Amino acid sequence: MPRLDEDPFLTPPILTGGRPMSANKTRDWRSVRPVLHAEKCTGCMLCWKFCPEACVSVQGERPLIHLDWCKGCAICVAECPAGALTLAEEEAP
Repeated sequence: MPRLDEDPFLTPPILTGGRPMSANKTRDWRSVRPVLHAEKCTGCMLCWKFCPEACVSVQGERPLIHLDWCKGCAICVAECPAGALTLAEEEAP
C-alpha cells in the first residue's frame, strides 16, 4: 500500500456497505434513551440542531425523537436549555 505522504491519490478506495443507512437501527445496543417532557419544551430545536445522528425531527412546534436511530449519546439532553429532555435507562429485553 502506498504511503499518504508519497502520493495521496494512490490510497485504496473506501468500500461502503450494501445496505441503506435507514436499515442501521441502533436502538438494540443503546443503554439510555432521551425522554421529552413536552410541558417544559420551548421549541428552540437545539436538540434537532446538535443531534449527530439526525434522529430528531420537527413535528409542529416540538421535536420528535426517532428512537430507532438514537444511540443514546445524550447530546440533546446536554444542549436543552429548558431541561425538557432527560435520560431513562433502557429496560433489559
